[in-house]
Amino acid sequence: MRVAISLLFVALSAASLRAQAPPSAAIAIDVAEIQKVLATITAAQGDQQIRVVDMGRYNLAVGVLHRSKTADTPGAPINGLVHTQVTETYVILSGAGTLVTGGTLANPRAFPADNEVVTTLAGPSNAGAIQNGAMQPVKAGDVIIIPAGVPHGWTNVPDHVDYLSVRPDQDKVLPAGYVHPTLRK
Repeated sequence: MRVAISLLFVALSAASLRAQAPPSAAIAIDVAEIQKVLATITAAQGDQQIRVVDMGRYNLAVGVLHRSKTADTPGAPINGLVHTQVTETYVILSGAGTLVTGGTLANPRAFPADNEVVTTLAGPSNAGAIQNGAMQPVKAGDVIIIPAGVPHGWTNVPDHVDYLSVRPDQDKVLPAGYVHPTLRK
């Protein structure tokens, strides 16, 4: 019994060492870093986490995303995602399109636990066709808050849309201390 209690004490002590105090100084992500990470996105749509910071009671992630021109078919389903634990705030950097939010996902498919979307980008998530979502045209300078559990996806992107995603993570499912590989010194 003493050994079990000692092991529990060691485990709890180790866990408390891993929990960080909130930062005591501002953390800057400059435009050059954003552009450097954005340049790593080579697919028609991509999402790259820039940093995940342990803020004490929660983690805060900042990512950059790119969506290319969409090939929309009138009446066709619009595919989207739902992040079950992480809220996102989009800050549109350039381009424009229509963000579809709300409604429900038809036949949602969970991302595998080892998928980068789950492990690094946005925590547990599902994908599927959005049903009965609201359409919101967006352009550079707009800010959109998408609560955890709300379906979201893109349509009517005439050229591209690049945007930051600020992700408060109250459940700490994202990896605190993460820095995009191109920014590691």
